[in-house]
Amino acid sequence: MAPEFNLHDRTRLRWRARRGLLENDLILTRFLDAYESRLSDADVAELTRLLELTDNELMDCLLGRKAPPAELDTPAMQDLLERLRAV
Repeated sequence: MAPEFNLHDRTRLRWRARRGLLENDLILTRFLDAYESRLSDADVAELTRLLELTDNELMDCLLGRKAPPAELDTPAMQDLLERLRAV
């Protein structure tokens, strides 16, 4: 079961989405603009885990160049990545 996230945790996502690579910034910002208010706690948990990757690892996952690391390669993460790629 995903942990519960309060408003502060959810607001931190936008701050954590600011990355060193402009491409990551653009994808993450567009995604949050479109979906932030509709993210479930499970989505927030998966996005939080995804944002722990380095900028280059994150870019590879967002562009579908590489699969996420094994510990992140779950159906929930794949669903999140598909939504991120669609924005």
